[in-house]
Amino acid sequence: MTHAFLSTEWMAAAKAIREKYSDRATKVTTSIKMNQVITEVPFGDGTVKLFLDTSSGDVVMELGAMETPDLTVTTDYETARSVFVEQDQAAGMQAFMAGKIKVQGDMMKMMAMQTAMPQDEIAKQISAEIKGVTA
Repeated sequence: MTHAFLSTEWMAAAKAIREKYSDRATKVTTSIKMNQVITEVPFGDGTVKLFLDTSSGDVVMELGAMETPDLTVTTDYETARSVFVEQDQAAGMQAFMAGKIKVQGDMMKMMAMQTAMPQDEIAKQISAEIKGVTA
């Protein structure tokens, strides 16, 4: 079953996939606490707030916001989908250069995230499964 990207159902499905592989997933070695504000969302009130936290070594992504993030990233729904689901780093860079991604806080943490996230076979499997549940 597929779900709209960032919907409550999608978040639950993505979390379940990450948990399924938690005992085999490579730990993230860089601590990043990032709030995200996604605009132009095609459901709800048009905005989704979520956070990503790697301080435990695991990728934790939940709806809501942290009180003391390292940074806050604001972007539109399509850009977020390209970066998170399609993992299109070129689209992310183009969006950033075009001003479609706004960063408040520690820019170095955002840059570190690009190399901190594991790229091994388990990470690729998690990514593929998350893409598979995304409508």
